Amino acid sequence: MEYVTQHWTFDPFVVIVIITVIANEVGLGRLRHHSLPARTRRRRRNSLVFYAGLAVLLLAIVSPIDYWSARYFFVHMIEHILIVFAAPVLIVTGAPWIPLMFALPVRTRRDIGRFLYLSHKARGIRAVGRFLRSPWFALVSFNAVMVLWHLPALFELAERNQAVHVWAMHTSFFVTGVLFWLQIINSYPMKPARGAVWQASSIVATNVIMTVLAMSMSILTTVSWYSNYAHIPGVTLSPFADQQIGAAILWVCGDFWALPALIVIIRRAIAEEGSFSSVIDRFTQRDSAQSVATFRPRRAPTSTTTDSVDEASEP
Repeated sequence: MEYVTQHWTFDPFVVIVIITVIANEVGLGRLRHHSLPARTRRRRRNSLVFYAGLAVLLLAIVSPIDYWSARYFFVHMIEHILIVFAAPVLIVTGAPWIPLMFALPVRTRRDIGRFLYLSHKARGIRAVGRFLRSPWFALVSFNAVMVLWHLPALFELAERNQAVHVWAMHTSFFVTGVLFWLQIINSYPMKPARGAVWQASSIVATNVIMTVLAMSMSILTTVSWYSNYAHIPGVTLSPFADQQIGAAILWVCGDFWALPALIVIIRRAIAEEGSFSSVIDRFTQRDSAQSVATFRPRRAPTSTTTDSVDEASEP
């Protein structure tokens, strides 16, 4: 029981989470005043998913998981799975972007919007934003971060230096995780830039890379990669066995997130294309008949103001 009740810590990130939750609630309150009840209920459900993502981040950082991750490699892998997969998926699904924007006063919100979207001085910021939101940057950075931080030199550097561990390793895991899942999950007002073929291919490619990484740490080696786990007082599990268990966690958890994500994408593609055979034609790049979506009537665009955009276009 002491593994669960002891070694909880206070991290400054707790303050950030509290401020974020308060801001989100302020934004939800302002949106509630000029929203339909159905949209208010949907935003509340999304907010609960968003808060669950923040709770997962806190669990990884302030719970005994963080303490034991310095002593057992397999616990460290659990921590990484929570930060790079579980938390980003929940946060992106929760789509907190509009409520957080509405937490700002009206004048501040409008000034920031005009500056970011209309000002010539913000052209560089817009260019950086487009680059960070590009599908290929999300895919490459997500996989590169996972592979590079598990190289022995960088991994041991992060273990020796707490600032590198928290602000470089964990931050890069979380940020690239959010960017990657924004290419897979609809997170209003942001939508994935590519279709089902690219999404499915990126998930398969990522799962293959995670599997190869796990195999490299387990069945393709006979020694422990990380010397910092070799001489820890009180730890009876051998470093190599510890590494093998951690690799198995990375391997199995990779399948746990990849298979459901592929099922969701295939179901979405079938809804868009009208049949499973049309989806196969798209995946194999064969010419096929026009999809059902082609024959659906198009809705005329609705003119909206800046502050009421979510009322007119939110799904």
